[in-house]
Amino acid sequence: MKILFVSDVESKALWDHYLPERLADVDLIVSCGDLAASYLSFLATMAHCPVLYVPGNHDKTYGIRPPEGCVNIDRTIYTHHGIRILGLGGSMRYLGGPHQYTENQMKLRILAATPRIKRARGFDILVTHSPIRGIGDGEDLPHRGFSCLQPLIERYRPAYHVHGHVHEGYGKEFMREASLGTTRIINACEKYYLEVDEEALEDRTRLAGNKCRWRDGSELKQKD
Repeated sequence: MKILFVSDVESKALWDHYLPERLADVDLIVSCGDLAASYLSFLATMAHCPVLYVPGNHDKTYGIRPPEGCVNIDRTIYTHHGIRILGLGGSMRYLGGPHQYTENQMKLRILAATPRIKRARGFDILVTHSPIRGIGDGEDLPHRGFSCLQPLIERYRPAYHVHGHVHEGYGKEFMREASLGTTRIINACEKYYLEVDEEALEDRTRLAGNKCRWRDGSELKQKD
C-alpha cells in the first residue's frame, strides 16, 4: 500500500501544479496537521482514496470549517486494509488554543485513547503533529515534543511514527528520519510517500532494547 503523508507546508506539486498522475497510485493520504482545510479538501476531491488528518496547533478554524471529505482521526484508530492508524494531534501548549496541550494533558489524551488501542490490539502507525521529546524536536517551547509519546511507542511498538511540526528550514533541528527501537520515525513536512507492506509489518527486525537509534544502527543521543 502506498501512503502519502502531508504536513505543515502545502505542496505546490500537489496543488498549484497538480497533475493527476501524482495521486493515481496513492492508496491513502494522511495529514499530520497545520495545513489549510481547502488544501486537504482539494486532495480529497482529486484522489481516489480516503484522506485522514490530525489537527496541528495552527488549525484553529477546523472546528468551524473542517476539511471537507476528510476523516479526523485524533484520539482514535482508523483501520485501512488491515493497517491500524492511531492519531494524536496538537502541539505543546505555549499560547493557548484548541490544539495545544501540556505534557499532562497529552498523557490524558493518550489515556482516553487506550480503550480503542486495546480493542484494536495495538496499532501499526502512530500519526501525530508533534514529535517525541528529544527526537527531532526543538528546544523552544512551541516546538518541543511530548515525552509521553515515547512510552506509548515502546509499549505498542508500531512500525511507524509519522509527525510534522518541525519544518525543513529549521536547520539541524530538522530530521527527516530516525528510529526508536523497532519503530521508524518520519517527519512528513510538506510530503512523504511511504510504501507499506503488511507482511513487512509482521516481519520487522527487532533492535535490541528500546534505545533510540538511527536507521544505520548507531545510537541517537536523546536530550534531557
